[in-house]
Amino acid sequence: MAAPPASLSGRDEGSFAYLTIKDRIPQILTKAIDTLHRHKNEFFEKHGEKGTEAEKKAISLLSKLRNELQTDKPIIPFVEKFVDTDIWNQYLEYQQSLLNENDGKPRWFYSPWLYVECYMYRRIHEAIIQSPPIDDFDVFKESKDQNFFESRESIIALCTHLQEVVTAIEDLDENQLKDEFFRLLQISLWGNKCDLSLSGGDTSSQKTNIINSLEELKPLILVNDMEHLWSLLTNCKKTREKASITRVDIVLDNSGFELVTDLVLADFLLSSQLATEIHFYGKTIPWFVSDTTIHDFNWLIEQMKESDDKCMSKCGAAWETYINMGRWVYQDHIFWTLPHEFCVMSQVAPDLYAELQKAHLILFKGDLNYRKLTGDRKWEFTVPFHQALNGFHPAPLCGIRTLKAEIQVGLRPGQAEQYMASEPNWLTTGKYGVLQFDGPL
Repeated sequence: MAAPPASLSGRDEGSFAYLTIKDRIPQILTKAIDTLHRHKNEFFEKHGEKGTEAEKKAISLLSKLRNELQTDKPIIPFVEKFVDTDIWNQYLEYQQSLLNENDGKPRWFYSPWLYVECYMYRRIHEAIIQSPPIDDFDVFKESKDQNFFESRESIIALCTHLQEVVTAIEDLDENQLKDEFFRLLQISLWGNKCDLSLSGGDTSSQKTNIINSLEELKPLILVNDMEHLWSLLTNCKKTREKASITRVDIVLDNSGFELVTDLVLADFLLSSQLATEIHFYGKTIPWFVSDTTIHDFNWLIEQMKESDDKCMSKCGAAWETYINMGRWVYQDHIFWTLPHEFCVMSQVAPDLYAELQKAHLILFKGDLNYRKLTGDRKWEFTVPFHQALNGFHPAPLCGIRTLKAEIQVGLRPGQAEQYMASEPNWLTTGKYGVLQFDGPL
């Protein structure tokens, strides 16, 4: 089999990878520094002089990181002992081994974009854990919470809709169930637009009722494999024995509004008996500004439960019950915050791969997951999704993302050229989306 194509990287001047490393990542670092600075009084009140010193230390480490990045210095190993430190440092050695003798050391603009972007977030985490007693501070938490609060009206509309569906679910015929499934899948897809790393950490909340926009958004779905998902899950439901389970795994992306869309979909899957168990996967550390951690997951459900809106609080209470019953299971794993593409998961994290193999269907949310599924490489647009997965196939899976990186596979001949002609930036604005399935048809 031919070797996969080269990785996307910042060496391609003017590319989205180049602009991310040059502009967006420094902007995100500056915001993180500002956030620490704004909390200095709080750190002092909590921890006295130690808090003030820790804030200064974290800011100095992040400023150093920003300088390294902006001057394209060599990538340096991690020094603080953490559960994944050795794996990261081995990966740096691996990147070094790929270079020719004249290339020197791996650097920001010349190494794979996927690697350096993940490395930057891991360095932010290192700066925080090197600065006790503020070593559990999440520099992105304020932005994530703001996204949730600013999307309140949309969340209420979504929860109201879900409550109506759940109440009437016994009376829905197969076609109505299918329509509802498609509706909530599309809402989960467009929820992925609310991405704080794309906006450089600026607000990206959902201000309108997304349910009303689905018809006009439908033509913007470039690959739409919802029928395959429906067939797979209805088939599982029809052939399921009384005691057996149908498990859907959702590999989460952003917290805030997008997470609500994912939980609404998960609630519907249980209520309609298309699934009996949902496993959610989040990040072990703050990641790509708005990615979901266990704290974000629990915080959001608590906010929903305590809301003064009847439908929001009903959803929050139901979701807490699912968790207590073990029908919803939240898991995290360090692999999700490593720089590796998913095709090496079975070697690097065999325990996680084995866990995913238990699913009947895995939904991979968002752009970073899609980049890792496809190796973040310069694939031709028409290369089949299955081929770009490069052997990664723990179970039938679906990539659900709005396009925010210069990578997309599985398109029809001529499809990409058509978009390129009218919109040169069509790959990176988040305007278009895919629901792309790989599994037995």
